[in-house]
Amino acid sequence: MKGETNTSIHVTKLIRLIRLSVVLLFAFIGSMIFFVFSLSFNSNPQPIETAVSTEVLDDADWDKIENGIHVRTGLIDSEGLMAVVSNCTNCHSAKLLTQNRMSADQWNETIKWMQETQNLWDLGGNQEIIVKYLTTNYPYKKKGRRAILSNIEWYELED
Repeated sequence: MKGETNTSIHVTKLIRLIRLSVVLLFAFIGSMIFFVFSLSFNSNPQPIETAVSTEVLDDADWDKIENGIHVRTGLIDSEGLMAVVSNCTNCHSAKLLTQNRMSADQWNETIKWMQETQNLWDLGGNQEIIVKYLTTNYPYKKKGRRAILSNIEWYELED
């Protein structure tokens, strides 16, 4: 009786080990299939172009404006620019500001969230100046993930 119990325990453990092995085998096969397909769909990858400036700005060029653009940050030169530069670009890239086009209410909520959760200091009167600058120069745009396709010459697949 005791030997039968030990045998059934060993059989149960062996079955569990086999099940685990099968699951791991399928996971391995699935990851290999994914790897092969990801390589085949991107067989000719294009390098990503980035505009990285290696130029070191001296004190005279630190807040230089050229063609209406703040050289160091790329932000548009208009009323409130320096409030944005001094308060926002301490923590963020200016690109983050230009990409997140929001309404005044959304910017105020975002600032409130940063103050409550990210230790953003009280902006005082600068908050209104910053929000006005952002909504004026980088207004909210209702846009999906990509522009609507147009002027496309469609073709039919042949069987």
